[in-house]
Amino acid sequence: MAFRLTFVLSSSSSFPSVWPILGACAGVYLFYHGFQLLVRKRLIENTPSSKIRSAAMGLVELSGLATGPYTMNAPITGLPCYYYRTMVWQWKRQGKSSSWVKAADESLHLPFFLDDGTARVLVDPQGAELDIHRDFHDEFSESVFSSSLEVPANISNFLMAHGVSTDKRIKVEEYCIKPKNSLFILGTLAENPGISVSATPARSLPLTHSVSFNLGSMSLGSSLSITETTTIRLFKGGAEGFGQTFQGANPAHLDPAQQAKIAEVLTKAGITNPAAWAVAGVERGTPAAPVAVTSSTSGAAAATAPEQFDLHPHTVLMKGAHSPAFFISWRSQRDVVHSLGWKSALMIWGGPALTLLCVYILAAGSGWL
Repeated sequence: MAFRLTFVLSSSSSFPSVWPILGACAGVYLFYHGFQLLVRKRLIENTPSSKIRSAAMGLVELSGLATGPYTMNAPITGLPCYYYRTMVWQWKRQGKSSSWVKAADESLHLPFFLDDGTARVLVDPQGAELDIHRDFHDEFSESVFSSSLEVPANISNFLMAHGVSTDKRIKVEEYCIKPKNSLFILGTLAENPGISVSATPARSLPLTHSVSFNLGSMSLGSSLSITETTTIRLFKGGAEGFGQTFQGANPAHLDPAQQAKIAEVLTKAGITNPAAWAVAGVERGTPAAPVAVTSSTSGAAAATAPEQFDLHPHTVLMKGAHSPAFFISWRSQRDVVHSLGWKSALMIWGGPALTLLCVYILAAGSGWL
């Protein structure tokens, strides 16, 4: 296998030394990341597991079931949940190769409770590293009879709200924390800094995104630093737009539901320029589409009424200022430790091996040996 890898890497006529260099850098990264996983594994092993009723302030390990008075509906699956992250990738050609490029990333959460049978504790998932169950995964590509993607209405609405065109192959994934999910959490139990339980979802994972506009032959681009996970690209005219979606600046071209969803995206991005709203085909001030949030008593979520929860608890499980470790997993503590163990070992030993192999290939190809 090593000889085959050597042949493949050294057979590039354009850039004979690029792949060995990239491989060597990847090996260094794997070695570094392996040690990060090893540190986390030892941290979990050295942190005693606690029951919620007897948990002390500071870094703790807790396990229990997710519950809470309010849920929201995930945009793709429609499942009631406390947290969701929906991501879309497009298959794009970059240079001589093609790869998946992230086109949209949306994440919302509601504060929820962890219940282990002894007590409940409020969990604020903001800033947590999550290892949760994937509830949806599918790919969509052009059919033989159509040049556009054939996707369900809920996915089409999500793509439209995030400005993702349907002229390329796409991949959609959605991850959720749902009522009654069994969770293992490593985090900091601290005094509540003012977090209250409400039906208003909050954005997760603040990121910096770019906003670009394409007006026929004219182009205008700008970068915005916004605390959300939405990428917005609006097009007017041309085959690379959204077909019949944004054919003009007249709001009559869009139905009220579409206008509301586009207005929601523009409002969240902080775009107030009337010209930008006109390009999107909506009028400034169009009411944004609300996020569907319901009481967990009205579905398969939980049988506990909102008034039976302490909506302003004294303590909260969150990411600490001095102990930044914050990890939420749908696996048990034992499974998490086992997974971190073999992954860290593979990276710590495999990273240097990959680096040495690539250095050898680079040296042999350069005539140094």
